[in-house]
Amino acid sequence: MNKKIKVLIVDDSAVVRKILSSALSKYPDIEIVGTAPDPFIARNKIIQFKPDVLTLDVEMPRMDGITFLRKLMTHYPIPTIMVSSLTQEGCDATLKALEVGAIDFVAKPTSRLGSDVGDVIDELHTKIKHASRANIRALHNPAGNSNNNNKSGRTVQPKTGIPDNGQESRQNYTVFKGTHKIILIGASTGGTEALKEVLIRMPPNSPAIAIVQHMPEMFTKAFADRLDSLCAISVKEGKHGDRLIPGQAIIAPGNYHMGIKKCGAMYKVEMEQGPPIHHQRPAVDVLFDSAAKYVGPNAIGVLMTGMGDDGATGLLKMKKSGAGTIAQDEDSCVVFGMPKEAIKLGAADKIVSLHNIPNNIISLVNK
Repeated sequence: MNKKIKVLIVDDSAVVRKILSSALSKYPDIEIVGTAPDPFIARNKIIQFKPDVLTLDVEMPRMDGITFLRKLMTHYPIPTIMVSSLTQEGCDATLKALEVGAIDFVAKPTSRLGSDVGDVIDELHTKIKHASRANIRALHNPAGNSNNNNKSGRTVQPKTGIPDNGQESRQNYTVFKGTHKIILIGASTGGTEALKEVLIRMPPNSPAIAIVQHMPEMFTKAFADRLDSLCAISVKEGKHGDRLIPGQAIIAPGNYHMGIKKCGAMYKVEMEQGPPIHHQRPAVDVLFDSAAKYVGPNAIGVLMTGMGDDGATGLLKMKKSGAGTIAQDEDSCVVFGMPKEAIKLGAADKIVSLHNIPNNIISLVNK
């Protein structure tokens, strides 16, 4: 019999602690070793029970979840899944938690005793399983660097595109001029920080970029706004009919599939709410399939960290259509699921670390 995953639940609500504890205990691969109403009690139970995975509320008394998570990741790193409210404040706090070191998050049910509790529990169970096997080192050093506060290989002045660390970076800011390529990126677990590491290194004259990151509604808007404040390119949550233009990245909105359509000499994104694919909406395969059909050899596909196999067959279709394709390597992935499946299919021209993805994109653009 496989070893059970030891889980500690940290939430200030007794109701939520009871619901999560009772529901997760029904899974044969989960052992709830304890619950805690605040970080101080959680700290003692972590030392006592040595859990494999933590679920953590963002808003708690005595010490908020972000402060606790930061201390935890510094002194006693444990794969952590945030349980987040669907509010603007909850979205912003969750993105900060992912930046600090959380593996993933689930949105709290709209009603704590509502009909969507079962869906949240199923999602949480899946994410706990993947978190227990996650490469937590990749979260602490996503771009393969050390001793830098923003975890990136360079510092970029937002919307100026001027990097501050050397001649090679400045040369990279001229190579995209006049290109008609389109960059398509898919990511899931661990992808928010990984995408940041790639996008902050893209110059303002970068080819158009379209992104699917598995995220629910509301979170994608907050995520896009966060990236837009950090990057030299513009980043926005996509809307139906948006044009793909150089210097801009469009992120698929939560709960909508995003595909590409050719309109004369330009490309636009289309949003639709078809059935989930690989249990996801948006799904990476929808984006990649449309790129294979409409963009062909002018596309570059990048499949990054994430659980499951979404994007693998789409990346293969892109490769067969003449596109350049990249998969993130195992060592730099938080969860080596989606890239692994693509690699198994032979869909990736290049298998590279997160740190080397931007330069490999440049190489394929110039090919």
